[in-house]
Amino acid sequence: MKDTLRGADVRTLVLFGLALCFFPNHNALAGGEAPNILILYADDLGFGDLGCYNPESKIPTTNLDAFARTAIRFTDGHSSSGICTPSRYALLTGRYHWRDFHGIVGPLGGSVFAAERLTLPEMLKTRGYQTAAIGKWHLGWDWASIRHADAVPESKGRNTVWGPESFDWSKPIADGPLDHGFDHYFGDTVINFPPYAWINDKQLVEAPDCLMDTKLWPKIKEGNWECRGGPMVSSWNPYDNIPTTTAHGVETIEELAKSEKPFFLYFAFPSPHAPIIPNDRFDGRSGAGPYGDFVVETDDAIGQLLDALDRTGEADNTIVIFTADNGPEKYAYARDEKYGHWSSTPLRGLKRDIYEGGHHVPFMIRWPSVQPQGRVCEQLVSQIDIMSTLAAIVGFDLPEDAAEDSHDLTPLLDGNEIAVRTTHVHNTRKGQYAIRDEDWLLVDAKDGYVSGRNKAWERRRDYAADDDGEVELYDLASDIGQRKNVAANHPEIVTALKNKLALIRQNGYSAPRLTGRK
Repeated sequence: MKDTLRGADVRTLVLFGLALCFFPNHNALAGGEAPNILILYADDLGFGDLGCYNPESKIPTTNLDAFARTAIRFTDGHSSSGICTPSRYALLTGRYHWRDFHGIVGPLGGSVFAAERLTLPEMLKTRGYQTAAIGKWHLGWDWASIRHADAVPESKGRNTVWGPESFDWSKPIADGPLDHGFDHYFGDTVINFPPYAWINDKQLVEAPDCLMDTKLWPKIKEGNWECRGGPMVSSWNPYDNIPTTTAHGVETIEELAKSEKPFFLYFAFPSPHAPIIPNDRFDGRSGAGPYGDFVVETDDAIGQLLDALDRTGEADNTIVIFTADNGPEKYAYARDEKYGHWSSTPLRGLKRDIYEGGHHVPFMIRWPSVQPQGRVCEQLVSQIDIMSTLAAIVGFDLPEDAAEDSHDLTPLLDGNEIAVRTTHVHNTRKGQYAIRDEDWLLVDAKDGYVSGRNKAWERRRDYAADDDGEVELYDLASDIGQRKNVAANHPEIVTALKNKLALIRQNGYSAPRLTGRK
């Protein structure tokens, strides 16, 4: 491995020196027992949905609020994108998604991982970790590896639909989680995409025998099914997703805890992403309709997984990270009007948008054996930073062609308020970026909407029209809701941020350890 400090700028060297002097050694392997790692990843969850982030939330999140009291709660945490696949890719690689792609993996789509791309589970396996992924994958598989050579899809509007007879379901599916660092996978890959069936490791538990038909399912509770056509097991019931994956997660924790090796479990929820389908026992548990009830069910599942850590005696030696892939879906507008609950509180924007609400998400880290508990940290952090942070903890020297945008957050785990990261680039759609630098946020586009503008919501929430210019600039220190576009008042800042964005995109990296490399 190459010297990770070679060519670092003076500021980085000074901070590194301070870290050596004043911060504990986080190389867990040097000190003995390595910590387990559990990542809990929600889907389409708003910053304002949890009580620990929004005291006026109408959704009771008992377990996550209790978790926040024992964790570091970051108030300025971000995903890489405003949509699913890119954010997951960035989390598991430590690299901005837009360096490689922008959109999601479609139904029965291929893997987004290049064979040579180092992933978080691959890194941890070099340090003796057992690795498992449960729940939503949405990073692609090589479905052609099990498709019959003479299979022909149907065209249904803009969609290509493969029938269940198009595949040999007895074969293992290539290029999935087990080909990118995980020892075990269990889930349905994507709740609203085919195949509608359980996958265990590389194979379907039961072969699909029909095409997706929502008439076979119980009634949807809010919004639309949002399900794409394709192969399905006729007995499939999407309401079984959270109960089944949670039970498997509890069992997996119990089994992994029996080993002398540390474990990494990546548990990715399908919720509260559409279809919004809380099980009946959660109906009416929130004041925000079925969506709120679905968040309550997600919170309940998180409680079961955390309880499993407690029962197995692993809680004190497990780093638990909770966050979400992006902001809430567009149904949030109607929810705000009907229930007075704005899922993105106090932010503007939703899923897909490059306004804050699209990517500014809940982000908490708990490591009981090291960090001060119940602390709030206001420093800028990103899910991209998880890989470099865990590399520092397990003593892995990241090569130059890995985790190119990941910052080491270990100083923040010690209770310090050092600005480890000061810049972050937000993107959902090709050609539309926003860049954060200190408290300034430049939307390098006419506006930050991707999901679409809702003028009724803007009037209700006191937003004035501010899209007359070619870009938007906000001072988040005084305007976290992004109400006042001040681009016309600060042309020099607009120019500086445009130049910084161009440089980050051009360089191919932004991690401090790579600063100054040739």
